[in-house]
Amino acid sequence: MFFNGSMKKVLIVTYYFPPSGGPGVQRVLKFVKYLPQFGWQPVVLTVQDGDYPARDESLLNEIPAHATVYRTKIFEPYRLYRKFTGKQANAPVDVENIPQGARATSFAESLAGFIRSTFFIPDARIGWYPYAVSEGLEIIKREKIDAIYSSSPPYTTSLIAQKLSRATGLPWIAGFRDPWTGFLSTPQRWFFPAAIDRYLETSVFKGATIVEAAWRGILKDAIKKIPDIDCEKLIYLPNGFDSEDYPNIAPRTDRIFTVTYTGSMYGKRNPETFLRGVEQSVADGEVELQSIRLRFIGRFGGDVQQMFANSSLRERIEVIPYLPHSKSVEELLRADALLLIVDEADHSEEIVPGKVFEYLGAERPIIALAPEGAVAELIRETKSGVVAANRDIPAIQAAFVECYRNFLYHSRQFEPDREAIRKYDRREITRNLAVLLDNVIRRQASPLPIP
Repeated sequence: MFFNGSMKKVLIVTYYFPPSGGPGVQRVLKFVKYLPQFGWQPVVLTVQDGDYPARDESLLNEIPAHATVYRTKIFEPYRLYRKFTGKQANAPVDVENIPQGARATSFAESLAGFIRSTFFIPDARIGWYPYAVSEGLEIIKREKIDAIYSSSPPYTTSLIAQKLSRATGLPWIAGFRDPWTGFLSTPQRWFFPAAIDRYLETSVFKGATIVEAAWRGILKDAIKKIPDIDCEKLIYLPNGFDSEDYPNIAPRTDRIFTVTYTGSMYGKRNPETFLRGVEQSVADGEVELQSIRLRFIGRFGGDVQQMFANSSLRERIEVIPYLPHSKSVEELLRADALLLIVDEADHSEEIVPGKVFEYLGAERPIIALAPEGAVAELIRETKSGVVAANRDIPAIQAAFVECYRNFLYHSRQFEPDREAIRKYDRREITRNLAVLLDNVIRRQASPLPIP
């Protein structure tokens, strides 16, 4: 792509960037891909040797040639954590290393958890801060940056962007894919570190020129925590799917009803009630066991692996390790229905997993285990599937049987609303981000004093 003198530049501060895999990387990667179409050249500041929960080397090929990428050093404490707790060197920290729910923990794990929650604020990536700030200031001068964008979590990226914005006076859009304090994946801290974390959160939300969030619940959470925040600067930019990621896949020739789940499962996000619902449908004679296939693709904690092994459906369950993103999308297209499970947690009605949009793009019926709320509204808006409460076994059973029968008898009951789905295309979401960037440089603010 040809860049002329009118092309503006945005510094994107992100920890998750290829070769990082998983859903967290897709939002920024697609922004980087499409921003030049709307007048913005992306300059990426990321890490050179990140300790990612998942790696996807194939995504390196998706970094567009127009992107300038700077990678800096980072101190990663999880490597020490694994040694201290006797974990394997490559064990993912999200599905095994961080205790979930009531699972028993060793003394070493408990001590490591205390150290993490007390000293690594706002998160374990704080060791990137000094390297990123130093390099970021040089990049801003060298590249003549016009605005800054940060992608969190990890929330350290927000602190880096905040420092760069304060030091240079550049406008800054703080992007969030999850809430900060009090979210289901954030550590439980005792009073003093918790107070520091809340202070940092407040300073970021108040100090950013614009705050954009991938789901509305993040913004509601911010308003609840920070009553005097300027609500006009809180913007909802949903996640999405990239229509260019979906190849033409030859249809399967077998007559086995295949339900596919992609992603990770651990702790409060698990398939227990789904398996029970399907088991009951088989026991009641509504579904023939040999005519179904349950395919789980991704990273799964030991407790979830045990659920698979103990299920009466185990001979019809396929567990496939994490796949590169392109292969994962292909598996969605090969499925007859897609399984979505929203974490069981306080305020889970507001949670919108990023993968639901990739499911929408695949145009396969979605069986969503979710409370009444944002996901349920999205599924119904796009006419993309059926929703059942996570603990409502009869409703889950009914949803599964309905999709099974639609497959068996070639029903078109779940014909999606393609017009409603189209507005969640990544290109259109990026267009909206570019509008925000244009707006913030027009009303560029003076730098805030550094306390």
